[in-house]
Amino acid sequence: MGIFGAMTTAVSGLNAQSFALENISGNIANSRTTGFKRVDTSFSTLVPDLPSRREVSGSVGAFSRNAATSQGDFLASQIATHMGVSGEGMFAVKQRTSLADGVPTFAGQNFYTRRGDFEVDRNGYLVNGSGYYLMGYPVDATTGSATGSALKVVRVSNDNLPARATAQVEYRGNLPRTPDTALYDPTAPGSELLTGAAYSGAVVAANDETGFLNRTISGQAVTVYNAVGTPIDVQMRWGKTSNVSGAETWSLYALSDSNATGAAAKWTRVSAGVTFDANGRLTAPASGAMSTTFTVDGSSSGPIDITFGTSGLTQFADDNGVMNINRLSQDGYASGSRTGLEIGEGGRVMGIFSNGQTVALAQIPLAQFASDNLLKRKDGGVFEETLESGEPIFTDAGRNLLGGTLEGSNADIADEFSKMIVTQQAYSANTRIITTAQQMLTDVINIIR
Repeated sequence: MGIFGAMTTAVSGLNAQSFALENISGNIANSRTTGFKRVDTSFSTLVPDLPSRREVSGSVGAFSRNAATSQGDFLASQIATHMGVSGEGMFAVKQRTSLADGVPTFAGQNFYTRRGDFEVDRNGYLVNGSGYYLMGYPVDATTGSATGSALKVVRVSNDNLPARATAQVEYRGNLPRTPDTALYDPTAPGSELLTGAAYSGAVVAANDETGFLNRTISGQAVTVYNAVGTPIDVQMRWGKTSNVSGAETWSLYALSDSNATGAAAKWTRVSAGVTFDANGRLTAPASGAMSTTFTVDGSSSGPIDITFGTSGLTQFADDNGVMNINRLSQDGYASGSRTGLEIGEGGRVMGIFSNGQTVALAQIPLAQFASDNLLKRKDGGVFEETLESGEPIFTDAGRNLLGGTLEGSNADIADEFSKMIVTQQAYSANTRIITTAQQMLTDVINIIR
């Protein structure tokens, strides 16, 4: 059986090298396919059971070996919803089975892919170039946290972002020990103070230009919002009301009616009890915050906490005599429509709205397997789990998910060409075995002749 065995072995070699060439061909064909994972070929000896010293080297079998864990090169993309995975992990996706009233329905089975060229379709779903739909966790737009632990097909809503009423104004800065008001005279002690019954509550318009503005300094302005998103521009001024050592006191005022005239109230005192000790540290309000409601030109806000912090508002000497604002911000906003999407840190799909807000709409986890290379390949660059790969474990994407980036194919053409040359040589060598075996059999036949 030696010659016939040699021919059989050579045929197995031809089959094995043909299988290897097919994989090489597929790798080269997909060298520009987004997220493609090449298939390498491994060879295994097939040895018959023979007595000692009669063993033969055996024939060969060819087997595919996935390279799902091998990273492809990253390519920059101008589409914000394109995503690339750095390191381990795959996107969980679903396949569309049919359309019902123009809306897709999905199969129950999950698939997994590294192909991250997702774009928003007309129904708000994120679909990649192979037609698979991205899965993730819904996110509460108010808290920014994922709701539930069940994966769902990500669908981005076009609904307006509801308005959020301002609940807190963060106000931090330094009030000068001596305010440089228009009426301040360094030679006249107390001329920097705001005193008198005309300023103890509401300040009427008649006292505005002649007294109030000349005895106070600007506290700048902030725009707050009410429950329906109406912007309310709040202008503030500070007046120092007491120079008592260890308990120097200021009052905060807000403009309430910009069109007021005569005896109509134009400014409203927000607080009369902002007090500092001899070291310029805030002593009252002790909590570092006070609550108020602003009404400006007929528009009213809800209750708002003005937060200084226990050390955020100070009274230190300042030669300029004006208030130095370190931070003046608020947490409300008007309603807005979605103008764009982007991928944020931690795999969050962020909606960009016309009111300047960026809100998390979904969170994309990554699926990891005990053995990624034992997943089963399917059309479109997806994989399905097998008994050998184990079940998926979903993890937070963290910094491994890169928005505006695509992972290219991990097939290297130069490497594939090298493998192709070796495969061709091995194939040709196996054909020579068959030719030689045929010649030897011809010689045997010629003996009879």
